[in-house]
Amino acid sequence: MSGAQATAESGEGAPGFDASDPPGRFARLLSNDPPRSRLLAALLVAIVLGLALAPFLFPGAKALNVAAKILVFIVLVASYDLLLGYTGIVSFAHTMFFGIGAYGVAIALTRAGPSWVAVALGVAGAVALSILLSVLIGLFSLRVRAIFYAMITLAVAAAFQTLASQLSEITGGEDGLSFKVPEILTPAFSLAGTPFLGVSLDGRLVAYYLLLVAATLLFLVMLRIVNSPFGRVLQAIRENDFRAEAIGYRTVVYRTLSNVLAAVFATLAGALLALWLRYNGPDTSLSFEVMLDVLLMVVIGGMGTMYGAVVGATLFILAQSYLQDLMRIGSSALAALPVGGELLGALFSPDRWLLWLGVLFVMSVYSFPAGVVGRLRSLGLRSRR
Repeated sequence: MSGAQATAESGEGAPGFDASDPPGRFARLLSNDPPRSRLLAALLVAIVLGLALAPFLFPGAKALNVAAKILVFIVLVASYDLLLGYTGIVSFAHTMFFGIGAYGVAIALTRAGPSWVAVALGVAGAVALSILLSVLIGLFSLRVRAIFYAMITLAVAAAFQTLASQLSEITGGEDGLSFKVPEILTPAFSLAGTPFLGVSLDGRLVAYYLLLVAATLLFLVMLRIVNSPFGRVLQAIRENDFRAEAIGYRTVVYRTLSNVLAAVFATLAGALLALWLRYNGPDTSLSFEVMLDVLLMVVIGGMGTMYGAVVGATLFILAQSYLQDLMRIGSSALAALPVGGELLGALFSPDRWLLWLGVLFVMSVYSFPAGVVGRLRSLGLRSRR
């Protein structure tokens, strides 16, 4: 066995593995891949605590919906990072699997009624379909060059979105499907008659914490996968697929497995989104805009880090949800200035929030070429040196 092969199988010397990491339950929970930066650790702790306590810290329907969307997209972005950041595969069909998960739950609950059996059947059917499609795409397309594979996945995703829009008897067409969920997840369900810390203990709160637990478990599973010997092989393929093939790894098999795993996690993220929204349509989970958002979140957070999914999804969705409100406040304040107030107020008008959102992302990519996580880890490494 060659030295490179032994390293790949043992996990030693790979990014994220440090033999000096303190052993313990917390280290095992993070799969021996700590943040390796005090600033990054503080940021992650703040995000986790904010999401865990969101119903109590940020009351209101909008804040809860934003927190739930962050949880769903953390899983979706992490699954895409497994494909792009760790294996080096550029795919534009990732939201297709996201939509399959959402449609699986939506169709099952619409046809079989609001029960947990229907949820289980919908998730199982969606996962089975995603595995089948991801294997077919992987086997037929992963032997071609990267740009051709990206174009093939884009064509498949566009065809699937068109199919979902036309099969109105099954998918609801352009209008989508609205459905009922199990009673314990509905706002009408009540755990207690009196509010706790000013928050009603209803089914919406149960649904949010179900989402939180599921997203946390799925993220930890993906973190474990990328820090396993299998994950080391994926990183070796990303760096040099010819060398990985030369030392005995079937790169097509590993790439196909990576494609399947990413598809399964994206499918589960779509199922979580459908349970939360109690609705699904083509624009909700299958649109190309969602794919672009996911790609931006991966780049902003940092490719090949997993923690980048947490940071990128949080920053992107917060900016997307609240930038317009902040600009409305800022525009009113600037318009009151005696000199140039009218011009500045018009420039920062909330109607131009998409323009400034794009400017912010261009500046973030320029300032953090390795993503926020990569930049914070490099700063942590410099401080230790």
